Amino acid sequence: MKKRELGKTGIMVSEVAFGGVEIGMPYGIGIKTQADMLSRTESIDLLHEAVDRGINFFDTARMYGVSEEIMGQAFRLKRDQMVISSKCCKLRDESGVLPSPKKIRETIERSLEESLKALQTNYIDLYMLHQVDFEILENEVIAQTFLDYKEKGVIRATGVSTYAVEDTKKTIESGNWDVVQLPYNLMDQSQEINFSLAERNGIGIMVRSVLFKGILSNKGRSLHPALKEVEQHIRSYRELWSDLGCDLAALALKFALSSEQVSSVLVGIDRLEYLENSLHVADGNYLNAEQLKRAKELQYPNSDFLDLVKWEKMGWLT
Repeated sequence: MKKRELGKTGIMVSEVAFGGVEIGMPYGIGIKTQADMLSRTESIDLLHEAVDRGINFFDTARMYGVSEEIMGQAFRLKRDQMVISSKCCKLRDESGVLPSPKKIRETIERSLEESLKALQTNYIDLYMLHQVDFEILENEVIAQTFLDYKEKGVIRATGVSTYAVEDTKKTIESGNWDVVQLPYNLMDQSQEINFSLAERNGIGIMVRSVLFKGILSNKGRSLHPALKEVEQHIRSYRELWSDLGCDLAALALKFALSSEQVSSVLVGIDRLEYLENSLHVADGNYLNAEQLKRAKELQYPNSDFLDLVKWEKMGWLT
């Protein structure tokens, strides 16, 4: 597994990052309860296998159920070999309001302490914020609290997770963060407009949603009737994945890895076969210029419709 630098942090990470939400809580199409998940022992074995096969970058969060605890148990004796990314709990209250500066700092401190304890470590390589927006990005207390912990060595690098293109641009231009985690895939390529800006500012890019919650895989068949046009559009990639001699999921991963501006691509891994597939695809041979041009031409025409949160609320992802 090749490694790339995470922006200008000096941290070298595997091209594929192990997405840890699936080992911590029910997540994704067809995963309803813990009965559908790996056991703790199986998850630890899978994490060890990932390390043995060259993955060194692992993404988790305080809100991912027991994911941090499992990683802490798995990596307790090999912590210095790992690059661990975790995320603070949400800062807004139930009504969506940011609390007082004092409460914000206390929430970040408590969440970080809980993550350190669960991960059985005294530092986190990349500590991030969930779902930022302009108000959060403009909050000086939030940015300063993260910087304080970075200066203390408790955090090696800081980052945020964005959804909107405008929020990503604001993150990069603020100068407060080292890494941005954003959605980017064959269907929705809207965030690419910020890639060059991130590169110029030395900001690392972590790509998530590369398989679009499994829709850009063999799970993306027989979708809800409301997603009929999405399912039809997915068929337009067939010629491209056939040309590459792979399947849709492999094409989706190769597409994201084809950008040199991307530091690492998050892949949700909760089965050995998913790990094997990712390792097979991340071989350093990605889309050539013509294939990449064709892939970009095939992005979904209405990116505003590609709202997974809304689809889930509507019951379209069953």
